[in-house]
Amino acid sequence: AAMVEVYRVGDQNALTVAEQVRNYIVEEQPKMPAGVTLSYWSDRSKILKSRLNTLIDNALQGSLLVIVMLSLFLRPSIAFFVFLGIPISFMGAFIIMPVIGVSLNIISLFGFILVLGIVVDDAIVTGENIYRHMQRAESGMHAAIFGTKEVAVAVTFGVLTTVAAFMPFAFIEGQRGAIFAQIPAVVIPVLLFSLIESKFILPAHLRFLKLRQSSHQPNIFSRWQQRFADGFEELILKRYRPLLSLTLHYRYTVFIGFICLLALIVIFVLSGWMRFTFFPRVPSETARVTLNMPTGTNFDVTDKHVQRIVNAALTLQKKYTNEETGESVILNILSTTGSGGGASHQGRVRFETLAPEDRDSINQSDVDIRQLVKEWRNLIGPINGAQSLNFRAEIGRGGDPIDVQLSGQSIRELRLAAIDIRTQLKLYPGVFDISDNLSDGKDELQISLKPLAQVLGIERIDIITQIRQAMLGIEVQRFQNGREEIPVVVRLPLNERDSIADLNRIEINFGNARKIPFSQIADINIIAGPSAMYRTDFLRTANVVADINKTEVNSTVLNADIISFLSTLETRYPSINFSLEGEAEEQRDSFGSLQWGLVFVFFAIYALLAIPFKSFFQPLIVMSVIPFGAIGAVFGHWLLGMNLTIMSLLGLLALIGVVVNDSLVLVTFVNQQVEDGKSVKESVLQAGVARFRPVILTSITTFAGLLPLLFEQATQAQFLIPMAVSLSFGIIFATLITLLLIPVNYLIIEDIKHIFQRKKEKQMTDQIELKQ
Repeated sequence: AAMVEVYRVGDQNALTVAEQVRNYIVEEQPKMPAGVTLSYWSDRSKILKSRLNTLIDNALQGSLLVIVMLSLFLRPSIAFFVFLGIPISFMGAFIIMPVIGVSLNIISLFGFILVLGIVVDDAIVTGENIYRHMQRAESGMHAAIFGTKEVAVAVTFGVLTTVAAFMPFAFIEGQRGAIFAQIPAVVIPVLLFSLIESKFILPAHLRFLKLRQSSHQPNIFSRWQQRFADGFEELILKRYRPLLSLTLHYRYTVFIGFICLLALIVIFVLSGWMRFTFFPRVPSETARVTLNMPTGTNFDVTDKHVQRIVNAALTLQKKYTNEETGESVILNILSTTGSGGGASHQGRVRFETLAPEDRDSINQSDVDIRQLVKEWRNLIGPINGAQSLNFRAEIGRGGDPIDVQLSGQSIRELRLAAIDIRTQLKLYPGVFDISDNLSDGKDELQISLKPLAQVLGIERIDIITQIRQAMLGIEVQRFQNGREEIPVVVRLPLNERDSIADLNRIEINFGNARKIPFSQIADINIIAGPSAMYRTDFLRTANVVADINKTEVNSTVLNADIISFLSTLETRYPSINFSLEGEAEEQRDSFGSLQWGLVFVFFAIYALLAIPFKSFFQPLIVMSVIPFGAIGAVFGHWLLGMNLTIMSLLGLLALIGVVVNDSLVLVTFVNQQVEDGKSVKESVLQAGVARFRPVILTSITTFAGLLPLLFEQATQAQFLIPMAVSLSFGIIFATLITLLLIPVNYLIIEDIKHIFQRKKEKQMTDQIELKQ
């Protein structure tokens, strides 16, 4: 077979390029000679199209759930106009995307799903407040204007804080940083356009709405929706208000209770009960094996082992074939011997499988690619003499899960240290495919000095230079022969340089033209040298790599244990430096970016909140909800049986802006009531009751927008799900925090203010008495 790989370049459309290739094959096949067939496989455009359609379906399902939730809590007409903000905001983002160089792909489409429930938050708060004014028999114009103005500041700064929470995504370092950067490139324009829509377009639509007259006979849905809304109002007054009043009375007990719950979650994560995997292992639809034999291995030997691997794949293909349809889970098998620039010691075999969502007609529809690889490995068994036999069946691999880099000057010490590390890695369960890049190459002669050489002051470089000149020769002159320039090289005759015995008889020159036989001052060792030499900062480097079973191994605990072992090796090999690279290096880069991003988010949110509040303390009330959002995120991962990942942390980062948004609206309403002359406690109670519906609604719509993605089975959507879990479950729990803890914290801050005020008044009274 002859393989031609076709890629898109520049701004070409991958789907269009693939279609042109398929059309070309159809047109050219009749022109091929007898026995020659044109076909294609590994069509990634099909995967791309399937994934885009999958995410679009998720977006449509999420949109449907959002409008259903809105219709339950608000009038259907208001719910429709609130929902209308989604396509308007999305269209605004589609206009901006080409300008900033973002295409429609899996990650950017995920950004739209992510923001699906968030984008209506400002419209919900605005629309619900306008609806509340309409219930007071105000005119549509008056309700639209005053209802919008009343929450304008809170909504505006709420959107800005959410924008600030997504900005660090654009500055994450590491190999996957460019992927993460596409999320804010979609989310931020959508949020900004939604802010414009909620301030101008939504009020203009709602001002034409009129409350139904008493003579109007509502339909069945309207009556059911009205009963639901009335029942919800009754729930607020009869259940939530007494609970909030009791919570405020025992506010310090409640505050300590939440702190204890947060501490338990932190212990739950740090103790290893909740595992952390930097990047989840997402199964691919292609499995591949890479075989490396010792350098110089005969082609026929390598090809024999490759055929053995192919036969194992054929056995699997036959095993998982549907007898009725004749269709197998394994579609195509490709083998290559002598790959890597014609290296006869290398071989590769890979097979393509049917996508999981297309296996409905096959009996083995539940077979997983990881199961296939495991059976494939067992069928192949050990290959004698193989330096490495690596299996891969995943996507999004940024580096090896375990990659220990050694750097130093001595090849011998590097080799010995690498052996020690490989021996140690074999002791860890769940660690496999252990190899290093110091694999044995061809045999070479290495020269080591005898004590006499040191006495005579002869250095190794002197010996090597003279041997090179004797064996390969030294150019003494050049002469012209027509147009060609011919070098004249002086070296030993062939019969004096064709054996190791000849090498031992070579005389080495040293001081004052004295000579001494090579065998008296040096030894020759025949060993296998490395097939390639790597250097970093002028030091020779070697890497020991391994794979792990991420579902069974806690990589954080494993890396800590490896670092501890490397510290013991430093005493045995003081001239060698050890470091963890690969996925651990990318984790360090990403975490470093996230730490600075977190600092930026906290500073930006505090600064943005201080502007409308005109206070140094009240932003802390709103921001106090941030740490507690992690409780729901961790619980969601535990409930769904998922490990925490880097995407989970990004979801927590995005969660910060969303939960602050709800808290901001609540605190702003409290301040308005206090300014109207009401007591602080009464203002907090009234604010909780008045803002209960929009806070609940914004949380439910965010959860509903992400709900379809949580149960998605498509392959390339799997690594996105942890971020959706953090955001969806985090916002649900943060709703409880917002409705209970924010009022509690507001009163606690007031208590602290009163304590300081009383102390200040007491000091002033004491000073007056002293003066008198």
